[in-house]
Amino acid sequence: MPLIFAFPNEYSVGITSLGYQVVWAMLAQRPDIAVSRLFTDVREPLPLAAELLGFSLSWELDYVNVLNMLEQQQVPLRSRDRSSSHPLVFGGGPVLTANPEPFAVFFDIILLGEGETLLDDFLDAYQQIRGDDRATQLKALAQIPGVYVPSLYAVTYIANDGPIASILPTAADVPATVTKQTYRGNVLSASTVVTPKAAWENIFMVEVVRSCPEMCRFCLASYLTLPFRTASVEASLIPAIERGLQATQRLGLLGASITQHPEFETLLDYINRPQYDNVRLSMSSVRTNTVNQKLAETLVKHDARSITIAIESGSQRLRNIVNKKLETDEIVMAAQQAKAGGLQALKLYGMAGVPGETDADLAATAALMIQLKKQVPGLRLTLGCSTFVPKGHTPFQWYGVNRQAEKRLQFLQKKLRPYGIDFRPESYRWSVIQALISRGDRRLADVLELTRGYGDTLGSYRRAFKALKGKLPPLEFYVHQEWPKMQVLPWEHLAGPLPKATLLKHLADAQQAM
Repeated sequence: MPLIFAFPNEYSVGITSLGYQVVWAMLAQRPDIAVSRLFTDVREPLPLAAELLGFSLSWELDYVNVLNMLEQQQVPLRSRDRSSSHPLVFGGGPVLTANPEPFAVFFDIILLGEGETLLDDFLDAYQQIRGDDRATQLKALAQIPGVYVPSLYAVTYIANDGPIASILPTAADVPATVTKQTYRGNVLSASTVVTPKAAWENIFMVEVVRSCPEMCRFCLASYLTLPFRTASVEASLIPAIERGLQATQRLGLLGASITQHPEFETLLDYINRPQYDNVRLSMSSVRTNTVNQKLAETLVKHDARSITIAIESGSQRLRNIVNKKLETDEIVMAAQQAKAGGLQALKLYGMAGVPGETDADLAATAALMIQLKKQVPGLRLTLGCSTFVPKGHTPFQWYGVNRQAEKRLQFLQKKLRPYGIDFRPESYRWSVIQALISRGDRRLADVLELTRGYGDTLGSYRRAFKALKGKLPPLEFYVHQEWPKMQVLPWEHLAGPLPKATLLKHLADAQQAM
């Protein structure tokens, strides 16, 4: 069966995505599938009549390339306009699992969740119905857990420019709710491709943990991927590392909170063995209160210069609001241990515009950075700072983006510059676009098609909303408004790991801390 598996960006970006690599390898290993890879700049020889066309979507604005690639393959952009002569278009990946609704009309099928079992379930089911007509195929596939067929759900609105009234299946035999699928095994992902053409050259990536036990109340990476799972050192991590280091001398350890793996010390001891002295080691963000001298020395030994920690805020009050279980003296200790172990730089991540944030909380972040500069001289400090963006399936999904966030980023810049602290704010305009897509419903598809012609600036989105006035709510509704708790959410029919009642309880806990 011919299948095209596309990544809507350049090869160097796509092949650096561990998720894309792993799914491609799963497809290539199936004897019943002939898979061809497609990127925006390179392609393998493509079949003349592919039955399935799949996309892995890792970044929101790559939707433009999805639409371009559909056109290049002469596939109508919207599922309703396709016939039996066109491939079934399916999609997966973190963007579509988080909130597929803004993109729903462009896909026949969306796979919600983790691919380890979901992908094979989907393909096995498809093989049984290959000869059926398109409507029959879609109805049958909608019965598979985690397989979402948007066209089989009718969305009604209180008004054209008002909130959603209801989201209901179009037939009695279509499930009312689609549940995100979660892989429960202890063998996690590792690279299937090592290439100098990747954005991270010649790196072999190993997934150490999946999800995060901290559950910061804004964090999609934690809430959407629960429960927290760790890779077995013996069954998963060591075999993967041994395999990878036969191909390259560069190793990347991935996960939202890798140092919280219960056997992380064992993993460090393994990597510190003499035969791996020449290996370059990279790590994703680590939990602040797990930074010790041994970790820093291991990184230095393996050619790393810096370490990254997420603190969210210098204010203890604000960290309590977001459920960041971290004390200020632990942040200072992490900086001291990093320097003692020989690291040259410490990168910290913070956030502005968090619900409940006051000017005093912001001042506390600046004060903490200045304190670190004085107490740990010689350690180069960087503060990366984003604007709070509400994400579905988290307790803060009901909040909007703080209109003062851009000024708050400017405040931090002004405070930190005189001390030689490298401040790197994420674009506020990009945060607005991100919020729009993360809280969007199906009416946003018209906006996305229009902005494709206008360009991907915030001004383009404002222009599209102006052109569509009266057909959907204003930009303000999606981005800045605090939504009533009983309002129907765009993803109301898509179940994440935690029910809405639990998210509301976590929200109440946050509001108590405010």
